[in-house]
Amino acid sequence: QLPTGLYKKVLVILHDSILPYMNEPTLMIDFLTAAYGIGGAISLLALNGLFILIHQHNLEYPDFYKKLYSLLDPSIYHVKYRARFFHLADLFLSSSHLPAYLVAAFIKRLSRLALTAPPEALLMVIPFICNLFRRHPACKVLVHRPNGPEDMSEDPYIMEEESPSESRALESSLWEIRSLQNHYHPDVAKAAAVLNQSLSEIEDDISGLLELSAYELFDKEVKKKAADVPLEFEQIRGLFGKKNDIFAEHFSLD
Repeated sequence: QLPTGLYKKVLVILHDSILPYMNEPTLMIDFLTAAYGIGGAISLLALNGLFILIHQHNLEYPDFYKKLYSLLDPSIYHVKYRARFFHLADLFLSSSHLPAYLVAAFIKRLSRLALTAPPEALLMVIPFICNLFRRHPACKVLVHRPNGPEDMSEDPYIMEEESPSESRALESSLWEIRSLQNHYHPDVAKAAAVLNQSLSEIEDDISGLLELSAYELFDKEVKKKAADVPLEFEQIRGLFGKKNDIFAEHFSLD
């Protein structure tokens, strides 16, 4: 058992400063799987090392995606390791051989959590979701279900279900993204509106959005040049603005 602070320090450097220099990186399997099971930020940091063992050393982890799914909670959009997590989640969900129910569960959970996410996180996760639709066309039923949520008396998706296979995500509709089309931030509303159109086959590059901060968004808005908007109006005459009534004859706004 290690102190939480030491766990984090080790896991941050494990994938590039320790594993490449070990003769038998597989010796770290137990340590990484135990860390992955702890939860929270420690699980997020363990993903890097696990990815190397799965990708390069044929590690089999039967419940890997179930655990990855369970890491999706409201804090995922706020932690400082957000960029690292979504970079790896993008890699883990890139395979076209993943079942549609699994990817649909990730899409639905990310969308539900997006309802309370800050704008800088939304501008990253909406293109992320669009990329998942491009890789897995079978999941587009979430967007193109006839009449969308209007056909449902309630959303069949079970948010509290820990297993993606039991969450009933494929039976649901992506009403959360439709809600974000009315977001107060115009860039978020514009990004969410993309799902109203047919998606191009080329994936969005999210690498530049992973570390987008609230400061950068604010700075961008401040530096925008206001455009001169031409206005055409008719000058008001009379007390109530009507041309030919008795008030216009006897009262003036001069």
